[in-house]
Amino acid sequence: MRNSPLAKVCVISLGCPKNLVDAEGACGEIAAAGHELVCDPASADVVLINTCAFIESAREESVETIEEIVATKHDARDRKIIVMGCLAQRYGVELIKAEPEIDGVLGIHHAGQVSGAIDTVLAGTRAVGAFEPSPGWEEQSSRLCSTPPWTAYLKICDGCDNHCSYCAIPGIRGHFRSRPLKLILEEARHLADRGVKEIILVGQDITQYGSDLEDGATLVNLLERLSEIDSLQWIRLMYCYPTKITKELVELVAHHDKIVKYLDIPFQHGDDRILSAMNRRGSSAEYVRLVDELREQCPEITLRSSFITGFPGETEDAFRNLVGFIERIQLDRAGVFEYSREEGTAAYKMKPLVPGRIARKRREIVMELQQHISLHRNQLFLGKALTVLVEQVTERGIIGRSYRDAPDIDGVVYVDGASAKPGDFVEVEVVQASEYDLIGVPAAAAVISS
Repeated sequence: MRNSPLAKVCVISLGCPKNLVDAEGACGEIAAAGHELVCDPASADVVLINTCAFIESAREESVETIEEIVATKHDARDRKIIVMGCLAQRYGVELIKAEPEIDGVLGIHHAGQVSGAIDTVLAGTRAVGAFEPSPGWEEQSSRLCSTPPWTAYLKICDGCDNHCSYCAIPGIRGHFRSRPLKLILEEARHLADRGVKEIILVGQDITQYGSDLEDGATLVNLLERLSEIDSLQWIRLMYCYPTKITKELVELVAHHDKIVKYLDIPFQHGDDRILSAMNRRGSSAEYVRLVDELREQCPEITLRSSFITGFPGETEDAFRNLVGFIERIQLDRAGVFEYSREEGTAAYKMKPLVPGRIARKRREIVMELQQHISLHRNQLFLGKALTVLVEQVTERGIIGRSYRDAPDIDGVVYVDGASAKPGDFVEVEVVQASEYDLIGVPAAAAVISS
């Protein structure tokens, strides 16, 4: 029997899908403890902010969100604020010193601690979690998915041992840890039983999956086991390190119907000297060969990547090599970020620094180039049929995603005149293309799966 009061709790999650999975675990724990989850911070007794601290812009968003919620305490003095996640892990109790209105801080190792922290702050005491990295996998006790009921993220690993020179993640999330295969399969079956049709595998580096396990598990045999779950229809892979994509993985993606023909492969740059300074494995030539092999084995594959402009020492020649690399590989999608100088990383002391205005200009150049490439890649699908997962029904028709579109980061497919329910798969003929989105009309047999 509970002795502590129950509360209305609002959970705000910032950052990437990996962070969202952590927040969903916190929600599951909160609900299991009997608290009521609410969407509006203004109606909450406790606001829990799951923060990101990967780069400067993410930290700024986290700090701004904390300040916005702190400001609401002027109208509700009894409202408690708990900050958790990457920003809390990185700065710990320093956050409370910087913002005394914060009532509790929990790092990334918060599984099983959230409901206790809520009880502590409601009792008028500050809650401070443990910030020591966990040597092994920490399983969430429960999870409440916040994604649409037909799609869910499935976290298969955490931490990172790649130690890219610009990246603060190893210092925040610790060493690479694979989630045990048994736990992944159990959750995948549970999600499928609840009606999930698309699972999206996430982790800091999913291609390293199993390297620290003693049972011989690999990403390939994990995918094979997941594919045996009948009601799952799409299995999507995010965050694949380029030099760890094996021939077996390429063949599986190319030839297995349930594995979505889509890979997210962060290349980060196209100049070998910069890649070496970034402590990235592989060369631009190796990356080109990988892209060529993927398209040879699987011509319809969609490839997404990310790049950094303005890394220390990025000369005009190095930038031209980046542009030439992007022109050569013709990616379907790409995100481009200005270099963020992160304390505690190897690149923090590297010189010469590239002025911010130059990094921004270079980002704009690459983004404009990628828009032209993305438009061309989308136009290749004109007149072709695509299977679309319906996400929204409008007065004009439906909005959905094809296998080429990861949720929230890629484009969508608009289908005028189509009739279907959210969560249905429909067959669509593409009639128009833009840089990001496609427009289609219903094919002869529109709904192919409900």
